[in-house]
Amino acid sequence: MALSPQWLDELRARVTLSSVIMRTTKLQRAGREWKACCPFHNEKTPSFTVSDEKGFYHCFGCGAHGDVIRWMTDQRGLPFMDAVKELAAEAGMEVPRPDPREAQRAEKRASLVDVMEAAQNWFVENLHDDGGNKAREYLRTRGFSRRIVEQFGFGYAPDSKVAMKGALSSFEEPMLVEGGLLISVDDKAPYDRFRDRLMLPIQDARGRVIAFGGRILESRDGVAKYLNSPDTPLFDKGRTLYNLHRAGPASRQTNRLVVVEGYMDVIALANAGIEDAVAPLGTALTETQIELLWRMVDAPVLCFDGDNAGQRAAMRAIARALPMLRPGKTLSIVRLPAGLDPDDLLKQKGVKAMEALLVEPASLLDTLWQFERDAQPLRTPEDKAGLKQRLIDHTDTIQHPDIRALYKRELLQRFSDFAFPPREKRDWKRGAPRVAPITPLSSEAAAKLARALRGGARDALTSAIIHGFLRFPEEIARHSETLGRLARLDPKTTELVESLFEVSETLDSREGTAISVAQGLPAPPDRNRYAFLREGSNPVDAREELAEAVSLLVEKPALESAMAAATARFDEDPEGAFAEQARLREQLAMMNERLKTFGRRKAATAAELEIIRTSADEPVSDLETD
Repeated sequence: MALSPQWLDELRARVTLSSVIMRTTKLQRAGREWKACCPFHNEKTPSFTVSDEKGFYHCFGCGAHGDVIRWMTDQRGLPFMDAVKELAAEAGMEVPRPDPREAQRAEKRASLVDVMEAAQNWFVENLHDDGGNKAREYLRTRGFSRRIVEQFGFGYAPDSKVAMKGALSSFEEPMLVEGGLLISVDDKAPYDRFRDRLMLPIQDARGRVIAFGGRILESRDGVAKYLNSPDTPLFDKGRTLYNLHRAGPASRQTNRLVVVEGYMDVIALANAGIEDAVAPLGTALTETQIELLWRMVDAPVLCFDGDNAGQRAAMRAIARALPMLRPGKTLSIVRLPAGLDPDDLLKQKGVKAMEALLVEPASLLDTLWQFERDAQPLRTPEDKAGLKQRLIDHTDTIQHPDIRALYKRELLQRFSDFAFPPREKRDWKRGAPRVAPITPLSSEAAAKLARALRGGARDALTSAIIHGFLRFPEEIARHSETLGRLARLDPKTTELVESLFEVSETLDSREGTAISVAQGLPAPPDRNRYAFLREGSNPVDAREELAEAVSLLVEKPALESAMAAATARFDEDPEGAFAEQARLREQLAMMNERLKTFGRRKAATAAELEIIRTSADEPVSDLETD
């Protein structure tokens, strides 16, 4: 079903958000908005606000945020299309007619659910028949209680290529193939996929059986220890988390969600009383799975095995998460003792040892730093440069500009402290600010830059950044990759960026050499607003603010490009595209707010510091900055 962004915007405009929320949550007027105790977490003081004018709700306590459609999916638990249909009926709008092919696919999915449920019942019956002796013995050796065996739906697939076909003869053979229960190869008769395996149902967020996982009971050469269903119309392993339908409710009590490597780890934890665990299904954690986790908690805890493979899996998850990081959303990581998986640790040291690790997980930043620091010896300058570049490569993938800047600053500070001795503090004495030497720019280069500045700098921030680069031209090379990205995203800045690169190439390598701007260039904007334009400002602070400004400049065209891409794929994946558009709209709003206030806060702070400097009796050197 194709739902255009314009149609969805019209739907939001016709429905009053507060009236929908009032049906389940008591709201109180607060000026032009509404407030309430948040329905997404327990609180006594209201921190949940609803704005009909802006069209969204927001909780300052837990970060819950969304529009009227998001309310219906998150708070009411409705699927996306069901939420849209209910709101459209209320708004008197007609939902675009579904594609007949999509209707057929939906009908087929409903039929496959019946097939999978029948298969699950058959597997459970087999476990308790005489043929399930080996499987029952295996469960006893694992120490799983009867409650756990029943709760997780253990079953058994007999060692036969045709048993499934006979047991589910009421369903057509092509449906068994499409559900992943039979394997069809060329012109051969289809045969059972799962044979002589302990079976587990894989369920969706609603608890419906959509796939299976099977574990061998005796090791055999060339036979995989674990076997999962293939992707089917019901099952997409990259979009499914094992046990989410049980762990989700448990996480609302613990405010925690634990991610382990496999479903047997999930069950071992549940057997020990830890019921808020999920697992990916034979793949590295995907972006979609990370988003599913973040809907439940702000910082899911990754708890992978203590061997090298487990640590590599954790790093793959971190690499996937870095571009997605946003305020309040991150990952935490527990590193198990070397060579142990969760089941081993529980058996050797008990549930208290596991809980102790889960209570104090490492942050994503700490784990990233430790992994890269320990990846190889740092014996030579080349080794140190390699570590620095790896850290920069990681931070450059972070899309949120503030988080990217903070990660880069923290990681490079750790690198500096680890690889080199501490630097001496700079002496900043009153009345003696450091003055950068001035290098005149050739008339030809100045004229070209002036033309580019008039053509490509149509706002104060762009103009300020260009003058900032003229004041600190050595920063041009350091930001070359970001500037190149700006030129690709916003073609009108191409000549401006190229001119800056040409300016950079004409300079020597001395840091602190400014370029004279009194050669026909347009005047800079208000110098007091930007630290990197103010005379006498700390060069370290000025360069840091210049880097932040460059990130802001590039972020808007990047978000607009991402919004266009999300809109383009709306027909293929309406729910995913809608969620992406909502996320991007929120980021655009936040970015516009930062653009409005950028520099003002720091300018005010600088003015306050100037008052302190001029009124203090002791020398300013007492306020030294590293």
